Amino acid sequence: MRDPGVNNSCYDHLCMKIKGIQWAGLKTHRFDAMSQFVIDTLGLQKGQTSTGFLEAIAENGDRFELNGPGGETKPWEFHPNHVMIGFLVDDVYAARQELIGVPGVELLGEVQSEDGTDWQDFRAPDGNVYELTSNPPAK
Repeated sequence: MRDPGVNNSCYDHLCMKIKGIQWAGLKTHRFDAMSQFVIDTLGLQKGQTSTGFLEAIAENGDRFELNGPGGETKPWEFHPNHVMIGFLVDDVYAARQELIGVPGVELLGEVQSEDGTDWQDFRAPDGNVYELTSNPPAK
């Protein structure tokens, strides 16, 4: 049933347009190693911090939050989900080179491409799989 107090023009079809990832969160048992990795290797800027919590901010304002042991989370957060996150970069090939030799990082396969988008999967120090990704140039 339609709600008369709501704009119903999108009620019968999908109108939502996802334009990017604004926020991603991860619960990890390797909090210290991951904190160092996202700040020192990925180059995200440190935002809010507290015991077992780090907010890391990308150049475009996107946020990636790490939650470790001792951090406050609600019982339903991060359970039972296993999350894979793609980090947008300008050049996947250059970023891939930066990961070679980083302690606790394992590149998984080679750079993959489809429709102008490139990505490189990798295992991070916490054992989870992430990817570096770049979009095709704007036309």
